[in-house]
Amino acid sequence: MNIKLFNTATREKEDFAPITPGIVRMYCCGPTVYNHQHIGNMRTYVFEDILHRAFEKYGYQVVHVMNITDVGHLQSDADSGDDKMMLAAKREQKSPWDIARMYEEEFFRFCDMLNIRRPNITCRATEHIDDMIKMVSALIDKGFAYVSQGNVYFDVSKFDRYADFARLKMDAHQQSDRVDHDERKRNQADFALWFSQSKFPDQIMKWDSPWGVGFPGWHIECSAMASKYLGEHFDIHCGGIDHIPVHHTNEIAQAECCFGHKWVNVWCHSAFLNDETGKMSKSKGEFLTIDTLAREGYDPLDYRYFLLTAHYRGEIKFSYENLGAARTALAGLRERVLEWRSKGQLMAQLSATGEALRQRFLEAVADDLHMPRALTILWEVAKHDALSDSEKLTLVYEFDEIFGLNLSTHERRELSPEQRQLLDQRAQARADKNWAESDRLRDELLKLGVQVKDSREGTEWMWVV
Repeated sequence: MNIKLFNTATREKEDFAPITPGIVRMYCCGPTVYNHQHIGNMRTYVFEDILHRAFEKYGYQVVHVMNITDVGHLQSDADSGDDKMMLAAKREQKSPWDIARMYEEEFFRFCDMLNIRRPNITCRATEHIDDMIKMVSALIDKGFAYVSQGNVYFDVSKFDRYADFARLKMDAHQQSDRVDHDERKRNQADFALWFSQSKFPDQIMKWDSPWGVGFPGWHIECSAMASKYLGEHFDIHCGGIDHIPVHHTNEIAQAECCFGHKWVNVWCHSAFLNDETGKMSKSKGEFLTIDTLAREGYDPLDYRYFLLTAHYRGEIKFSYENLGAARTALAGLRERVLEWRSKGQLMAQLSATGEALRQRFLEAVADDLHMPRALTILWEVAKHDALSDSEKLTLVYEFDEIFGLNLSTHERRELSPEQRQLLDQRAQARADKNWAESDRLRDELLKLGVQVKDSREGTEWMWVV
Protein backbone atom coordinates (compact mmCIF):
# COMPACT_ATOMS: atom_id res chain seq x y z
CA MET A 1 0.00 0.00 0.00
CA ASN A 2 1.48 3.33 -1.10
CA ILE A 3 1.41 6.36 1.14
CA LYS A 4 0.07 9.45 -0.61
CA LEU A 5 1.15 12.87 0.62
CA PHE A 6 0.12 16.35 -0.45
CA ASN A 7 3.23 17.99 -1.83
CA THR A 8 3.19 21.77 -1.39
CA ALA A 9 5.66 22.10 -4.25
CA THR A 10 3.20 20.63 -6.77
CA ARG A 11 -0.08 21.31 -4.91
CA GLU A 12 -1.06 17.68 -5.52
CA LYS A 13 -1.31 14.42 -3.60
CA GLU A 14 1.46 12.11 -4.77
CA ASP A 15 2.52 8.53 -4.17
CA PHE A 16 5.53 8.66 -1.88
CA ALA A 17 8.65 7.12 -3.39
CA PRO A 18 11.80 7.25 -1.21
CA ILE A 19 15.14 8.13 -2.74
CA THR A 20 16.67 5.11 -1.00
CA PRO A 21 14.32 2.10 -0.87
CA GLY A 22 13.01 1.46 2.63
CA ILE A 23 14.41 4.66 4.15
CA VAL A 24 12.69 8.02 4.72
CA ARG A 25 14.91 11.03 5.32
CA MET A 26 12.82 13.79 6.87
CA TYR A 27 13.69 17.26 8.15
CA CYS A 28 11.34 19.27 10.35
CA CYS A 29 11.70 22.93 11.25
CA GLY A 30 11.98 23.04 15.02
CA PRO A 31 11.19 25.72 17.59
CA THR A 32 12.80 29.11 18.04
CA VAL A 33 13.52 28.82 21.74
CA TYR A 34 12.95 32.40 22.85
CA ASN A 35 9.55 31.92 24.48
CA HIS A 36 6.97 29.30 25.42
CA GLN A 37 5.64 27.17 22.58
CA HIS A 38 1.87 27.69 22.44
CA ILE A 39 -0.60 24.93 21.60
CA GLY A 40 -0.76 26.13 17.99
CA ASN A 41 2.98 25.60 17.63
CA MET A 42 2.62 22.11 19.08
CA ARG A 43 0.06 21.14 16.45
CA THR A 44 2.81 20.99 13.84
CA TYR A 45 4.94 18.66 15.97
CA VAL A 46 1.99 16.33 16.59
CA PHE A 47 1.45 16.15 12.82
CA GLU A 48 5.12 15.37 12.21
CA ASP A 49 5.05 12.70 14.93
CA ILE A 50 2.07 11.02 13.26
CA LEU A 51 3.86 11.17 9.89
CA HIS A 52 6.92 9.53 11.47
CA ARG A 53 4.73 6.84 13.10
CA ALA A 54 2.88 6.19 9.83
CA PHE A 55 6.08 5.60 7.89
CA GLU A 56 7.32 3.18 10.52
CA LYS A 57 3.97 1.38 10.46
CA TYR A 58 4.37 0.90 6.71
CA GLY A 59 7.81 -0.64 7.19
CA TYR A 60 10.14 2.29 6.54
CA GLN A 61 13.22 3.21 8.52
CA VAL A 62 12.85 6.90 9.37
CA VAL A 63 15.74 9.31 9.80
CA HIS A 64 14.05 12.31 11.41
CA VAL A 65 16.09 15.49 11.90
CA MET A 66 14.86 18.64 13.66
CA ASN A 67 16.68 21.89 14.34
CA ILE A 68 16.59 24.12 17.40
CA THR A 69 16.80 27.79 16.40
CA ASP A 70 18.73 29.43 19.21
CA VAL A 71 20.11 32.37 17.21
CA GLY A 72 19.37 34.35 14.07
CA HIS A 73 15.56 34.35 13.88
CA LEU A 74 14.54 38.00 13.58
CA GLN A 75 11.17 39.44 14.61
CA SER A 76 10.12 39.34 10.96
CA ASP A 77 10.53 36.13 9.02
CA ALA A 78 12.27 38.36 6.49
CA ASP A 79 15.20 40.62 7.47
CA SER A 80 13.65 43.23 9.74
CA GLY A 81 13.63 43.57 13.50
CA ASP A 82 15.97 42.26 16.16
CA ASP A 83 17.02 38.72 16.95
CA LYS A 84 14.28 37.06 19.01
CA MET A 85 16.85 35.49 21.33
CA MET A 86 18.39 38.88 22.08
CA LEU A 87 14.98 40.39 22.84
CA ALA A 88 14.16 37.49 25.16
CA ALA A 89 17.44 37.93 27.00
CA LYS A 90 16.63 41.59 27.64
CA ARG A 91 13.06 40.75 28.66
CA GLU A 92 14.03 38.11 31.21
CA GLN A 93 17.41 39.47 32.29
CA LYS A 94 19.22 36.26 31.41
CA SER A 95 21.89 35.35 28.90
CA PRO A 96 20.56 34.22 25.51
CA TRP A 97 22.26 30.88 26.10
CA ASP A 98 20.30 30.37 29.32
CA ILE A 99 17.08 31.50 27.62
CA ALA A 100 17.63 28.98 24.82
CA ARG A 101 18.26 26.03 27.11
CA MET A 102 15.32 26.90 29.38
CA TYR A 103 12.78 27.06 26.55
CA GLU A 104 14.33 24.09 24.75
CA GLU A 105 13.85 21.96 27.87
CA GLU A 106 10.27 23.18 28.20
CA PHE A 107 9.57 22.37 24.54
CA PHE A 108 10.72 18.79 24.94
CA ARG A 109 8.72 18.49 28.16
CA PHE A 110 5.63 19.54 26.19
CA CYS A 111 6.55 16.92 23.56
CA ASP A 112 6.71 14.25 26.26
CA MET A 113 3.34 15.34 27.65
CA LEU A 114 1.83 15.00 24.16
CA ASN A 115 3.57 11.66 23.54
CA ILE A 116 5.57 13.15 20.66
CA ARG A 117 8.61 10.98 20.12
CA ARG A 118 12.01 12.63 19.82
CA PRO A 119 13.61 13.03 16.38
CA ASN A 120 16.59 10.81 15.64
CA ILE A 121 18.77 13.92 15.46
CA THR A 122 18.23 17.30 17.09
CA CYS A 123 20.65 20.01 16.00
CA ARG A 124 21.16 23.46 17.53
CA ALA A 125 21.94 26.35 15.23
CA THR A 126 24.67 27.67 17.54
CA GLU A 127 26.54 24.38 17.22
CA HIS A 128 26.61 24.47 13.39
CA ILE A 129 27.93 27.94 12.60
CA ASP A 130 30.88 26.54 10.64
CA ASP A 131 28.51 24.55 8.41
CA MET A 132 26.54 27.71 7.67
CA ILE A 133 29.67 29.72 6.89
CA LYS A 134 30.79 27.03 4.43
CA MET A 135 27.45 27.13 2.65
CA VAL A 136 27.43 30.92 2.47
CA SER A 137 30.98 30.87 1.08
CA ALA A 138 29.92 28.37 -1.59
CA LEU A 139 27.01 30.59 -2.64
CA ILE A 140 29.33 33.59 -2.96
CA ASP A 141 31.82 31.57 -4.98
CA LYS A 142 29.06 30.37 -7.33
CA GLY A 143 27.81 33.91 -7.89
CA PHE A 144 24.46 33.57 -6.11
CA ALA A 145 25.33 35.75 -3.12
CA TYR A 146 27.18 39.01 -2.59
CA VAL A 147 28.85 40.87 0.28
CA SER A 148 27.61 44.36 1.09
CA GLN A 149 29.07 46.39 3.97
CA GLY A 150 29.81 43.29 6.00
CA ASN A 151 26.52 41.54 5.37
CA VAL A 152 25.97 38.71 2.88
CA TYR A 153 22.81 38.52 0.79
CA PHE A 154 21.33 35.97 -1.56
CA ASP A 155 20.54 37.49 -4.96
CA VAL A 156 17.06 36.19 -5.81
CA SER A 157 17.39 37.40 -9.42
CA LYS A 158 19.99 34.66 -9.96
CA PHE A 159 17.44 31.90 -9.19
CA ASP A 160 14.75 32.03 -11.87
CA ARG A 161 12.44 29.64 -9.99
CA TYR A 162 12.46 31.70 -6.78
CA ALA A 163 8.74 32.59 -6.95
CA ASP A 164 7.51 29.12 -7.96
CA PHE A 165 7.24 27.35 -4.60
CA ALA A 166 5.02 29.92 -2.89
CA ARG A 167 3.42 31.19 -6.13
CA LEU A 168 4.81 34.64 -5.32
CA LYS A 169 4.09 37.74 -7.34
CA MET A 170 7.48 39.30 -7.19
CA ASP A 171 6.38 42.92 -7.63
CA ALA A 172 4.14 42.65 -4.58
CA HIS A 173 6.78 40.62 -2.76
CA GLN A 174 9.41 43.30 -3.24
CA GLN A 175 7.09 46.04 -2.04
CA SER A 176 5.77 44.08 0.95
CA ASP A 177 5.75 45.93 4.25
CA ARG A 178 7.24 42.78 5.81
CA VAL A 179 10.64 43.97 4.68
CA ASP A 180 12.15 47.22 5.90
CA HIS A 181 14.20 49.02 3.28
CA ASP A 182 17.83 47.94 3.45
CA GLU A 183 20.25 50.09 1.49
CA ARG A 184 22.81 47.28 1.48
CA LYS A 185 20.63 45.11 -0.76
CA ARG A 186 20.77 45.25 -4.54
CA ASN A 187 17.12 44.24 -4.55
CA GLN A 188 14.76 44.44 -1.56
CA ALA A 189 13.61 40.84 -2.20
CA ASP A 190 17.16 39.63 -1.56
CA PHE A 191 17.59 37.98 1.82
CA ALA A 192 20.40 37.86 4.34
CA LEU A 193 22.70 34.88 4.72
CA TRP A 194 24.99 36.53 7.25
CA PHE A 195 24.68 39.68 9.34
CA SER A 196 27.81 41.47 10.50
CA GLN A 197 27.75 43.52 13.68
CA SER A 198 27.22 46.64 11.56
CA LYS A 199 23.47 46.08 11.44
CA PHE A 200 22.93 44.86 15.03
CA PRO A 201 25.76 46.28 17.15
CA ASP A 202 24.10 45.07 20.36
CA GLN A 203 23.86 41.45 19.23
CA ILE A 204 25.12 39.21 22.04
CA MET A 205 25.52 35.93 20.14
CA LYS A 206 28.09 36.42 17.37
CA TRP A 207 30.95 34.62 15.69
CA ASP A 208 33.95 35.32 13.49
CA SER A 209 33.38 34.95 9.76
CA PRO A 210 35.19 35.91 6.53
CA TRP A 211 32.82 38.91 6.32
CA GLY A 212 33.10 40.19 9.85
CA VAL A 213 31.92 39.31 13.36
CA GLY A 214 28.22 38.55 13.30
CA PHE A 215 25.55 35.87 13.12
CA PRO A 216 23.76 33.81 10.47
CA GLY A 217 20.43 34.50 8.83
CA TRP A 218 17.62 32.21 9.94
CA HIS A 219 17.09 30.57 6.55
CA ILE A 220 20.67 29.39 6.05
CA GLU A 221 20.51 27.50 9.35
CA CYS A 222 17.98 24.93 8.15
CA SER A 223 19.56 24.45 4.72
CA ALA A 224 22.99 23.86 6.22
CA MET A 225 21.89 21.55 9.02
CA ALA A 226 19.40 19.51 6.96
CA SER A 227 22.04 18.90 4.30
CA LYS A 228 24.67 18.01 6.87
CA TYR A 229 22.59 15.17 8.31
CA LEU A 230 20.40 14.11 5.37
CA GLY A 231 22.55 14.88 2.35
CA GLU A 232 22.16 17.20 -0.63
CA HIS A 233 18.95 15.48 -1.77
CA PHE A 234 16.42 14.04 0.69
CA ASP A 235 12.81 12.94 0.86
CA ILE A 236 10.63 15.21 2.99
CA HIS A 237 10.76 18.66 4.59
CA CYS A 238 7.99 19.63 7.05
CA GLY A 239 6.80 22.76 8.81
CA GLY A 240 3.82 25.04 9.31
CA ILE A 241 2.11 26.81 6.41
CA ASP A 242 3.51 30.13 7.63
CA HIS A 243 6.94 28.92 6.48
CA ILE A 244 5.91 28.62 2.84
CA PRO A 245 6.22 32.20 1.50
CA VAL A 246 9.51 33.20 3.14
CA HIS A 247 11.47 30.62 5.11
CA HIS A 248 10.98 27.57 2.91
CA THR A 249 11.09 29.61 -0.27
CA ASN A 250 14.50 30.92 0.80
CA GLU A 251 15.71 27.51 1.93
CA ILE A 252 14.98 26.08 -1.52
CA ALA A 253 16.70 28.95 -3.31
CA GLN A 254 19.94 28.81 -1.36
CA ALA A 255 20.15 24.99 -1.21
CA GLU A 256 19.40 24.32 -4.87
CA CYS A 257 21.78 27.06 -6.00
CA CYS A 258 24.48 25.68 -3.72
CA PHE A 259 24.09 22.06 -4.87
CA GLY A 260 22.97 22.62 -8.45
CA HIS A 261 19.98 20.25 -8.32
CA LYS A 262 16.67 19.51 -6.62
CA TRP A 263 17.03 19.52 -2.85
CA VAL A 264 13.80 18.05 -1.38
CA ASN A 265 11.23 15.82 -3.07
CA VAL A 266 8.15 16.41 -0.88
CA TRP A 267 7.18 19.44 1.19
CA CYS A 268 4.50 18.91 3.86
CA HIS A 269 2.85 21.73 5.82
CA SER A 270 0.32 21.76 8.62
CA ALA A 271 -2.37 24.42 8.90
CA PHE A 272 -2.98 26.90 11.72
CA LEU A 273 -4.75 26.37 14.98
CA ASN A 274 -7.25 29.19 15.43
CA ASP A 275 -9.03 30.52 18.47
CA GLU A 276 -11.97 32.91 18.65
CA THR A 277 -9.69 35.80 17.62
CA GLY A 278 -8.11 34.01 14.66
CA LYS A 279 -4.66 32.45 14.27
CA MET A 280 -2.97 31.71 17.60
CA SER A 281 0.18 33.82 17.81
CA LYS A 282 2.82 34.83 20.33
CA SER A 283 2.56 38.41 19.10
CA LYS A 284 -0.84 38.69 20.80
CA GLY A 285 0.81 38.43 24.19
CA GLU A 286 -1.14 35.91 26.24
CA PHE A 287 -1.36 32.46 24.70
CA LEU A 288 -2.17 28.92 25.77
CA THR A 289 0.48 26.30 26.46
CA ILE A 290 0.23 22.61 27.33
CA ASP A 291 0.87 23.60 30.94
CA THR A 292 -2.13 25.94 30.75
CA LEU A 293 -4.38 23.07 29.64
CA ALA A 294 -3.04 20.82 32.40
CA ARG A 295 -3.74 23.49 35.03
CA GLU A 296 -7.30 23.66 33.72
CA GLY A 297 -7.71 19.96 34.43
CA TYR A 298 -7.08 18.49 30.97
CA ASP A 299 -4.84 15.57 30.15
CA PRO A 300 -2.41 16.71 27.40
CA LEU A 301 -3.53 13.67 25.41
CA ASP A 302 -7.02 15.21 25.34
CA TYR A 303 -5.43 17.90 23.19
CA ARG A 304 -3.70 15.31 21.00
CA TYR A 305 -7.06 13.59 20.47
CA PHE A 306 -8.62 16.97 19.64
CA LEU A 307 -5.99 17.52 16.92
CA LEU A 308 -6.76 14.09 15.45
CA THR A 309 -10.32 15.20 14.74
CA ALA A 310 -9.13 17.51 11.94
CA HIS A 311 -6.95 16.87 8.91
CA TYR A 312 -3.48 18.33 9.36
CA ARG A 313 -3.93 20.56 6.28
CA GLY A 314 -7.22 21.97 7.54
CA GLU A 315 -7.51 24.77 10.05
CA ILE A 316 -9.01 23.78 13.38
CA LYS A 317 -10.66 26.05 15.93
CA PHE A 318 -9.66 25.66 19.54
CA SER A 319 -12.15 26.21 22.32
CA TYR A 320 -12.53 24.65 25.73
CA GLU A 321 -15.87 23.30 24.56
CA ASN A 322 -14.18 21.46 21.69
CA LEU A 323 -11.39 20.29 23.96
CA GLY A 324 -13.98 19.06 26.45
CA ALA A 325 -15.65 16.99 23.74
CA ALA A 326 -12.27 15.44 22.93
CA ARG A 327 -11.70 14.72 26.64
CA THR A 328 -15.06 12.96 26.92
CA ALA A 329 -14.38 10.88 23.81
CA LEU A 330 -10.91 9.85 24.96
CA ALA A 331 -12.14 9.01 28.45
CA GLY A 332 -14.88 6.84 26.96
CA LEU A 333 -12.38 5.09 24.71
CA ARG A 334 -10.08 4.43 27.64
CA GLU A 335 -12.94 2.89 29.62
CA ARG A 336 -13.76 0.57 26.73
CA VAL A 337 -10.11 -0.46 26.42
CA LEU A 338 -9.95 -1.28 30.13
CA GLU A 339 -13.13 -3.36 29.83
CA TRP A 340 -11.84 -5.27 26.80
CA ARG A 341 -8.50 -5.83 28.51
CA SER A 342 -10.20 -7.35 31.54
CA LYS A 343 -12.09 -9.89 29.39
CA GLY A 344 -9.66 -11.08 26.77
CA GLN A 345 -6.22 -11.30 25.25
CA LEU A 346 -4.79 -9.97 22.00
CA MET A 347 -5.57 -12.06 18.91
CA ALA A 348 -2.96 -13.44 16.52
CA GLN A 349 -5.49 -13.79 13.69
CA LEU A 350 -8.28 -11.37 12.88
CA SER A 351 -11.67 -12.31 11.52
CA ALA A 352 -12.62 -11.31 7.98
CA THR A 353 -14.61 -8.39 9.43
CA GLY A 354 -11.70 -7.29 11.60
CA GLU A 355 -9.22 -7.52 8.73
CA ALA A 356 -11.50 -5.45 6.51
CA LEU A 357 -11.68 -2.73 9.15
CA ARG A 358 -7.91 -2.86 9.58
CA GLN A 359 -7.40 -2.37 5.85
CA ARG A 360 -9.80 0.59 5.80
CA PHE A 361 -7.84 2.15 8.67
CA LEU A 362 -4.51 1.69 6.87
CA GLU A 363 -6.01 3.16 3.70
CA ALA A 364 -7.18 6.23 5.63
CA VAL A 365 -3.70 6.73 7.07
CA ALA A 366 -2.10 6.23 3.66
CA ASP A 367 -4.43 8.85 2.18
CA ASP A 368 -2.38 11.86 3.27
CA LEU A 369 -2.76 11.01 6.98
CA HIS A 370 -6.56 11.29 7.08
CA MET A 371 -6.86 11.08 10.87
CA PRO A 372 -10.56 12.08 11.10
CA ARG A 373 -11.49 9.12 8.90
CA ALA A 374 -9.11 6.87 10.84
CA LEU A 375 -10.78 7.94 14.12
CA THR A 376 -14.19 7.16 12.66
CA ILE A 377 -13.00 3.64 11.83
CA LEU A 378 -11.62 3.23 15.35
CA TRP A 379 -15.04 4.04 16.82
CA GLU A 380 -16.66 1.71 14.30
CA VAL A 381 -14.44 -1.03 15.70
CA ALA A 382 -15.26 -0.08 19.28
CA LYS A 383 -19.03 -0.34 18.66
CA HIS A 384 -19.07 -3.28 16.25
CA ASP A 385 -21.38 -6.08 17.37
CA ALA A 386 -19.63 -8.74 15.28
CA LEU A 387 -16.21 -8.23 16.90
CA SER A 388 -15.16 -9.85 20.16
CA ASP A 389 -13.60 -7.80 22.93
CA SER A 390 -10.24 -9.42 22.16
CA GLU A 391 -10.46 -8.47 18.52
CA LYS A 392 -11.47 -4.90 19.35
CA LEU A 393 -8.52 -4.63 21.72
CA THR A 394 -6.14 -6.01 19.09
CA LEU A 395 -7.29 -3.55 16.44
CA VAL A 396 -7.39 -0.49 18.68
CA TYR A 397 -3.90 -1.20 20.03
CA GLU A 398 -2.62 -1.41 16.46
CA PHE A 399 -4.39 1.79 15.45
CA ASP A 400 -2.90 3.55 18.46
CA GLU A 401 0.61 2.89 17.15
CA ILE A 402 -0.19 5.84 14.88
CA PHE A 403 -2.65 7.83 17.03
CA GLY A 404 -0.16 7.85 19.93
CA LEU A 405 -2.79 8.03 22.71
CA ASN A 406 -1.03 5.47 24.95
CA LEU A 407 -4.14 3.27 25.11
CA SER A 408 -2.15 0.10 25.77
CA THR A 409 -0.53 1.53 28.91
CA HIS A 410 -3.53 3.35 30.38
CA GLU A 411 -4.58 2.03 33.77
CA ARG A 412 -7.65 2.70 35.88
CA ARG A 413 -6.86 4.66 39.02
CA GLU A 414 -8.61 4.36 42.33
CA LEU A 415 -10.38 7.33 43.85
CA SER A 416 -8.70 8.94 46.81
CA PRO A 417 -10.65 9.18 50.09
CA GLU A 418 -11.15 12.91 49.41
CA GLN A 419 -12.55 12.28 45.92
CA ARG A 420 -14.82 9.50 47.18
CA GLN A 421 -16.11 11.74 49.97
CA LEU A 422 -16.89 14.55 47.50
CA LEU A 423 -18.79 12.14 45.26
CA ASP A 424 -20.84 10.93 48.24
CA GLN A 425 -21.53 14.52 49.33
CA ARG A 426 -22.62 15.41 45.81
CA ALA A 427 -24.97 12.43 45.64
CA GLN A 428 -26.55 13.60 48.90
CA ALA A 429 -26.83 17.18 47.59
CA ARG A 430 -28.65 15.93 44.51
CA ALA A 431 -30.95 13.82 46.66
CA ASP A 432 -31.72 16.94 48.69
CA LYS A 433 -32.26 18.90 45.43
CA ASN A 434 -29.54 21.30 46.54
CA TRP A 435 -28.45 22.07 43.00
CA ALA A 436 -26.07 24.91 43.90
CA GLU A 437 -24.13 22.66 46.27
CA SER A 438 -24.22 19.88 43.69
CA ASP A 439 -22.66 22.19 41.11
CA ARG A 440 -20.03 23.41 43.56
CA LEU A 441 -19.01 19.83 44.39
CA ARG A 442 -18.94 18.99 40.68
CA ASP A 443 -16.44 21.81 40.14
CA GLU A 444 -14.35 20.68 43.10
CA LEU A 445 -14.19 17.17 41.69
CA LEU A 446 -13.17 18.49 38.29
CA LYS A 447 -10.26 20.34 39.87
CA LEU A 448 -9.17 16.99 41.30
CA GLY A 449 -9.34 15.34 37.87
CA VAL A 450 -12.75 13.68 38.18
CA GLN A 451 -15.54 14.61 35.79
CA VAL A 452 -19.13 13.66 36.68
CA LYS A 453 -21.99 13.24 34.22
CA ASP A 454 -25.62 13.01 35.29
CA SER A 455 -28.31 11.14 33.35
CA ARG A 456 -31.66 9.46 33.98
CA GLU A 457 -29.81 6.27 34.87
CA GLY A 458 -27.74 8.01 37.53
CA THR A 459 -24.35 9.68 37.86
CA GLU A 460 -21.16 8.44 36.18
CA TRP A 461 -17.65 9.72 36.71
CA MET A 462 -14.43 9.54 34.71
CA TRP A 463 -10.82 10.60 35.05
CA VAL A 464 -9.83 13.67 33.06
CA VAL A 465 -6.16 13.96 34.11
